[in-house]
Amino acid sequence: MPVDADLARVVLPKNFLRPCLLLLLHEAPAHGYELRERLRPLGFNRDDPGRLYRALRALEGANLVRSAWQSSAGGPDRRTYELTPAGEERLREAAAELQAMHAILDTFLNRCADDPAVIGSAAGQARRAFR
Repeated sequence: MPVDADLARVVLPKNFLRPCLLLLLHEAPAHGYELRERLRPLGFNRDDPGRLYRALRALEGANLVRSAWQSSAGGPDRRTYELTPAGEERLREAAAELQAMHAILDTFLNRCADDPAVIGSAAGQARRAFR
């Protein structure tokens, strides 16, 4: 299911980009452009590469990721990022925090489920409120 990037920007938790980057780097080391592409299904569009690189620098400054330049036969050298052991631990913590948030949101949505008018109009109202 495609993600509505405008709505995602409004409803995603603050700093959600950071745990997403930790997850993607847990799955495989990557360079910035690849991470931009892999972030799309998680609700991030590609319109602000500066935000991505600022987040990567912050994660590197916190010793959660490390980077190294790798030469490329087909173009310029690329900085490749990988998770550190501290990044693995922070990913586990972030996943637990997001799981707790998920449980709270699930409780809320279950309570709304008895009234389809509430669920059916909520996404549209959220989008209009933040335009």
